[in-house]
Amino acid sequence: MGDRARRQPPVGTPPSLQGIDAVGNPHAQFLATEHWSLLATRSMTWSEIFSRTGTYLTVLSATVIALSLVANASGFGRDFQMFALLVLPVALLIGLGTFFRLIEADVEDAWLVIGMNRLRHAYLELAPELEPYFVTSHHDDAPGMMTTYSFRNRVGLTHWMSGSPVVVGIINAVVVGVLAGVICEIANAGDVLRTVAGATAALLAAAVLGVVGYRRVREVSREYQPRFPG
Repeated sequence: MGDRARRQPPVGTPPSLQGIDAVGNPHAQFLATEHWSLLATRSMTWSEIFSRTGTYLTVLSATVIALSLVANASGFGRDFQMFALLVLPVALLIGLGTFFRLIEADVEDAWLVIGMNRLRHAYLELAPELEPYFVTSHHDDAPGMMTTYSFRNRVGLTHWMSGSPVVVGIINAVVVGVLAGVICEIANAGDVLRTVAGATAALLAAAVLGVVGYRRVREVSREYQPRFPG
């Protein structure tokens, strides 16, 4: 689903379900059906996140093993360098695709959480006495979404650093650095120049990926308007 389909039309006064009897009412059944649908979609999204991350790490591990076998067979000469130039860009391409897909999957997961928060808001309009039993939020603003995610209004740096997109992005930056070092080796650059070039390329790649991911999240956040803020 594209961004245009996700954009919410301006809402003056949100619809209210107060005064509707929850017992045997079809509204409650419709809400429950939608809730299970969003939950199943979120489960598939998380499965895709784990699957794509695992696939990339498997490809990268196979690449490292192949490089080590070629190095043992032929040393770190011209044959190894040409083979590294062949397999490292392929691994990097898969890594970049995985990174961008993980960013989009996190955005989609946030929308699913927002949808379930709105449904909880409807549940509490039908049965306000159930509010003390909910540990997740029934507000669709940023604090409400974070409460559902982690049971707190905001998370720290360690939470963000341990996320799949960040981990994959760091690995991609390392691959870029190694590839830059191989290119310098082919160009007969000195050890110091290879080290500096590899480290610079890795840091630059990490910065670029970080900015791209942050801008994507900010773009979606800027366009969103909550209907049931806390």
